Amino acid sequence: MISVNVSDANEKNGWKDIPMAGALTEGGTALLVNTGDWRTMRPHFLADKCVHCMMCFPTCPDSAIPVKDGKRQDFDFMHCKGCGVCVKVCPAKAMTWEKEEKL
Repeated sequence: MISVNVSDANEKNGWKDIPMAGALTEGGTALLVNTGDWRTMRPHFLADKCVHCMMCFPTCPDSAIPVKDGKRQDFDFMHCKGCGVCVKVCPAKAMTWEKEEKL
């Protein structure tokens, strides 16, 4: 993988080493980037209804559902994009869904 710092692209690597058209050169993850402000819909965790079945945890594409000591925690809203997958897979209906209100 070639990692290019724009400030030194001409000095060390040259323009030919920069990937064309924004081509992906490595895997990405939402954990590396704060993507929570992209959200238009917001899930709400209802802890009193949760049975900690963990159906939501592996289905979240953004790793925005933390688990501690085998129990699901509230959302990591710095990374949740509001896709709604977790709300759909929850058998206990321990999440609700509403429009995101921006401040």
